[in-house]
Amino acid sequence: MTETFRQFVVHRSPALSRTAYLLTGDHQLAEDLLQTALARTYRRWRRIHDGDPEAYVRRVMYHQQVSWWRRRRFAERLESQPTDRAGDDHSDGTALRLSLAAAGWRWCWSHWPGSRCRLRVPP
Repeated sequence: MTETFRQFVVHRSPALSRTAYLLTGDHQLAEDLLQTALARTYRRWRRIHDGDPEAYVRRVMYHQQVSWWRRRRFAERLESQPTDRAGDDHSDGTALRLSLAAAGWRWCWSHWPGSRCRLRVPP
């Protein structure tokens, strides 16, 4: 089994490498793609070596490249939002809420001087 696979790789790698380059547009990515496809093909070699193994490798390369495109597109979509923002400024809303709460306590204290709310008046 390994000898026939080795012969297949030796004889068909140049053509498969060109196909991988057409799919990726980059020589290093094409080498990675071809290596991944050949590794997957080796696992199924017993089933496909009598058929058309080159077509099988090309199909594996195509599907693998489509998966890489999808992952990259998803990653770009996640990174496309600005990351240098410090965050929303909530200081005005926080100041308003604190002053309304203090006004509520002051109102309570002015209407019921002997009540406990007098003890909770914020500074």
